[in-house]
Amino acid sequence: MVDQASINALRHRSIAPQGLFIDGAWQPGSGEVLEVESPIDGQILTTIARASAADAERAVAAARAAFDDGRWSRMAPAGRKKVLHRLADLIEQHALELAVLGVRDNGTEIAMALKAEPGSAAGTFRYYAEALDKVYGEIAPTDPGFLGLIHREPVGVVGAIVPWNFPLMIGAWKLAPALAMGNSVVLKPAETASLSLLKLAELAAEAGLPDGVLNVVTGQGSVVGEAIALSMEVDMLVFTGSGGVGRRLLEYSARSNMKRCYLELGGKSPNLVFADAPDLDEAARVSAMGIFRNSGQVCVSGSRLLVEDSIHDDFVAAVARHAAALRVGDPLDLGTEMGAVNSRAQLEGNLGFVDSARAEGSTIYAGGNRILEESGGYYMQPTIVTGVKPHDRLAQEEVFGPVLGVLPFRDEEEAVAIANNSVYGLAGGVWTSDLGRAHRMIRAIRSGVIHVNTYGGPDNTVPLGGVRQSGNGHDKSLHALEKFTDLKTAWIRL
Repeated sequence: MVDQASINALRHRSIAPQGLFIDGAWQPGSGEVLEVESPIDGQILTTIARASAADAERAVAAARAAFDDGRWSRMAPAGRKKVLHRLADLIEQHALELAVLGVRDNGTEIAMALKAEPGSAAGTFRYYAEALDKVYGEIAPTDPGFLGLIHREPVGVVGAIVPWNFPLMIGAWKLAPALAMGNSVVLKPAETASLSLLKLAELAAEAGLPDGVLNVVTGQGSVVGEAIALSMEVDMLVFTGSGGVGRRLLEYSARSNMKRCYLELGGKSPNLVFADAPDLDEAARVSAMGIFRNSGQVCVSGSRLLVEDSIHDDFVAAVARHAAALRVGDPLDLGTEMGAVNSRAQLEGNLGFVDSARAEGSTIYAGGNRILEESGGYYMQPTIVTGVKPHDRLAQEEVFGPVLGVLPFRDEEEAVAIANNSVYGLAGGVWTSDLGRAHRMIRAIRSGVIHVNTYGGPDNTVPLGGVRQSGNGHDKSLHALEKFTDLKTAWIRL
């Protein structure tokens, strides 16, 4: 069991300047660096390499060589399985170090980070290690004079670009199935959360992953991400992040080799609470955590709370009561329930949404301000905004911060209309005791994930993916393996 003393022992550990991990070794970048500022206190932790396009091209070349010579792609499934299990073991052995390193980098509360980062990553690598040798080809039901064989082959070189909110967890969602199927990967972490993924590369090498199979290149998305996306030697892209970047990746694909792109682009998820919810206070508590955990920096956050008219005022008051009880502060304190906002820029953007909501006539029911400024870090009150209208900015745009917009509804028809009044379609929630209503809402709400009488928590057995401008493709579950393989038909005359 992790205790506070163990966390404190790692809190101020010095972090050496970080290089690039290419072809199984640490290599210098172009010479430029980016400072790593901790959102906990605004202090500089270390530097990471600010890679150039040429650096990214070196990583792609290493991945291509590793794939083409078969050191991993043609390794027996049992061999790949052993390596991924060893990597999961090492993640678990270094779990506290990885979690503290990540929290210092991105501000997630440590109690959540332990479970959601190394805990989740280790479980993901184990899941796909166990799955990889259960993937079969097919024999087609052909004419007896022919034999039709359908082979599954690795795609090749995968470019993976991951965000800063849960770098290890989301990184594992991309890396584990890609590696399980025999691909090589060039991974580009977010500028503001690279440290834990650089450590993961070190552990992967220790686990026995051959040189060049996993390469980690840090730096600016406009340079490194663009170079990976435009490379003629990268066969596919997987990305979690903003819609604007996702659109650029699609453009880069068209300008280069028409590589496949799988994009998870966030959401503006509706959380619908009906008067017949089985436990309204529990619904209020979970709804509060569904937006305020990790300071609202969760892609599936229930950021639009839709409440039936008859319970609106009482329910909002209950959500506010639970929000007010949250302990906001030092994310390396085990008692903290809501940590820091990732960066100054993100905090300023969150506060800008509060200002625009006020300007559009909404009421700041609770919170709305920066707090703990004397710490030097970036902290914000849990914020609840009422009187939000369906077409308001707060109801339409992803904040990615601890800001909850509340909208009332009269009946199922209006609830569905409001819920679907969004360009996004990643997640949603429904609270009701009526089984028929629950199923009607599941069918009617255009979203990739619908929670019923809960919010959050789906494990690796089910897919995560969106519709509309929340993207395409799915992370997690056996379905994630599909995008990392190509089908090859062998048509044989007997």
